[in-house]
Amino acid sequence: MGRTVGIVAIQGDFEKHARAFEKCGAAVHFVKSPEQLAEVDRAVIPGGESTTVGKLMQRFGLGAAIEERAKAGMPLWGTCMGMILMAKEVEAYDQYRLGLLDVTVRRNAFGAQVHSFEDEVCMKGFDQPVTGVFIRAPIVVRCGKGVEMLAEYEGATVAVRQGNLLGTSFHPELTDDTRLHEWFMKW
Repeated sequence: MGRTVGIVAIQGDFEKHARAFEKCGAAVHFVKSPEQLAEVDRAVIPGGESTTVGKLMQRFGLGAAIEERAKAGMPLWGTCMGMILMAKEVEAYDQYRLGLLDVTVRRNAFGAQVHSFEDEVCMKGFDQPVTGVFIRAPIVVRCGKGVEMLAEYEGATVAVRQGNLLGTSFHPELTDDTRLHEWFMKW
């Protein structure tokens, strides 16, 4: 596909995303600094621990660089923690966030780690459901103007798009299905 994707590699499941994008034929770069972000044409913020990653992104200037590039049109995808960091608001938490995606998210909406599960998720625009792996997953409890709901699970919004921004509550990179990665690469 001739695209270069940067995966924020501070903490989390960034290696699984790399394998999924490599299966799609993408060049993958791990990103930890603004200089590394400048070398890619799209980026992913993977799952992990949002408080820790947010503090490190802020400390090393990566958060500001991501904000600037995303506002300029760079495709940006946040999975689980990544969606939390991209959100404008996080319900009941005061934490660092990029504030790019006009949504309010609720952290750990399906419960603790022991309540993790996987199930089929029907995504708008996809013929067949994708497998969603939910690990301490957030949900979207408010969508602002211009935010398109792409998927629900048991009545809760678990995937959204706002222009060049994509947020998913679940981890598609933990499955063998690369359709979401392929779709993101076409943006």
